[in-house]
Amino acid sequence: MADKEHLLSDEEVQRFIVDGYTTVQAGFPTPLHDEICQKVDEVFEKEGNVGNNLLPRVPEIQLVFDHPAVRGALTSLLGPEYIMNPHRHGHLNPPGGKGGGWHKDCYVFDHNIRQPRFHWILALYYPQDVTEEMGPTAVLPRRQNYDLISDVDPAKTTEDAVPIVGPAGTIALTHFDSWHRACENRSARKRYMIKFQFTRMVEPRQPTWNSVSCGWNPPQADGDGAVSLDVWRWLCGTEVSTASPSTDGTGQREGLLADLASADEATRLRAAYKVGSTGVGVVSELLASLRYQATEAVEHIEDKTPANAHGTNPTALHAAQALIAVGVAAVPQLVEALTDDHWLVRASLVDVLANLGPRASAAVPALGERLRDDHWWVRRGAAEALGRMAADDSVPLLVERLRDEDRRVRRMASLALAQIGRCVDGAVEALREVMEDEDRYNRFYAGLALRRLDNEEAKELLIDALFTARWCPVTTTESRY
Repeated sequence: MADKEHLLSDEEVQRFIVDGYTTVQAGFPTPLHDEICQKVDEVFEKEGNVGNNLLPRVPEIQLVFDHPAVRGALTSLLGPEYIMNPHRHGHLNPPGGKGGGWHKDCYVFDHNIRQPRFHWILALYYPQDVTEEMGPTAVLPRRQNYDLISDVDPAKTTEDAVPIVGPAGTIALTHFDSWHRACENRSARKRYMIKFQFTRMVEPRQPTWNSVSCGWNPPQADGDGAVSLDVWRWLCGTEVSTASPSTDGTGQREGLLADLASADEATRLRAAYKVGSTGVGVVSELLASLRYQATEAVEHIEDKTPANAHGTNPTALHAAQALIAVGVAAVPQLVEALTDDHWLVRASLVDVLANLGPRASAAVPALGERLRDDHWWVRRGAAEALGRMAADDSVPLLVERLRDEDRRVRRMASLALAQIGRCVDGAVEALREVMEDEDRYNRFYAGLALRRLDNEEAKELLIDALFTARWCPVTTTESRY
């Protein structure tokens, strides 16, 4: 549990929502960061990039993420039960490094749909002092909710970039969908940046930061105010309409619905949250728009682009985002539409319900049926929604999905069981099988589920597996015994 004194303020959380990033300082004495940097450098020199094994190879890094200021910031943004994900990567920008183009990271080997309501965060840690000359990571503030920027070539990009610089121990926490890149290293020093990922485990019920008021008072002008306000109220745990007098009226609604088909991405995004905030009366029209958008998008939904490098993480269709803005009043019509003939419509709708969270629990029976959908993406999304809703009654069906033919469904079923934390007959044995899954990330989430089950057999299985997989950080090719 984070110390209250290290939690973020209302202003800091609102700034994160608007800008898509914040920075925090792990204020240890410099020798700790020096030691980490030296060890990371030795690993790169002698072993290369060890990928996900960087943390067990240099376990002192965990001390950085356990620092009260870091825990406080992560708790503020992801809630007190957040987890560190198993994927991490050490980035070396050597002297003379040319940097890279603007891009978004992918949710590694999974098919999360990108949404403004963030459930994942990137943590970018510098173990050494970093100046602008050393090729820092840079971000594009306020572009996290967009698929497009002016140009991914830094020489042609017109948006204002912010280089993340600072002393050793600086950590940038970014919305997972932030545009970022490595800058050119014009110095004679190596620049290391160590990237970790963190995930929310429990949906917001109340502010988890030092909140004084849930009033929306952003620290500066925000062109995407309706989007930001939706995220803020979600984080505050308040189910309050975002409607304003300017969004009422049939004429205004019709204009906003037309804007959902605009060629301009900003117009579509802003219209989605404004038209959704007009209320439940717009749901049938939004469902029709969603069907049209799905039909148009399906051919390119897995295209590889700078905003979706692996072709696995498309941004949500704007009609789906509008349905989220409508809120729980839309649930009866969403449930009825879950049997739509088009798989992308169904996948989009289960993602809408996942983003509505526990307040949409009336959809649990219908989501249980979608766990047996013909399309794996729908099954995966249904498991995600049930996990976020902490739907106890769905546990037997989720256990069944641990043996799904698709690895992404098995992964999300494991994470959902970890979120719910309830054990039923057959759960431990099924999780034992996933602990030996072909997918390394599935193994992690199965272990996480075992850890969170209140069951002695699960704990014994987990401890046995961990001892078998134990990594000794002082054993190397130069010191094998």
